Amino acid sequence: MTDNTTPPTDTTDDTAPIPDPRKESLIEYPSQFPIKVMGAKTEGLVHAITQIAERFDPNFDATTVELRDSKAGNYLGVTITVTATSREQLDDLYRALSSHPSVKVVL
Repeated sequence: MTDNTTPPTDTTDDTAPIPDPRKESLIEYPSQFPIKVMGAKTEGLVHAITQIAERFDPNFDATTVELRDSKAGNYLGVTITVTATSREQLDDLYRALSSHPSVKVVL
């Protein structure tokens, strides 16, 4: 007995762009987004971090900043909450914070 059915044709479009998973985001914009910055406890660290935050979020509220000293008191954890409007904004903000000489880690 012969099979007269035709094999299924491939309906996928090989020309469709493949989404870049690095550009997809699970964050819904705009949203309030907390960022923890840890750095050497130096004079002006908090002021510098808030100035950087204000460059990327004009509505940044410095009264929401949370501070936490390390056990030995040599480092300071600074949590800022910004209004995230895009992945690019957050990436640029992380780069700016990370480039500060007193900053050790940005999470």
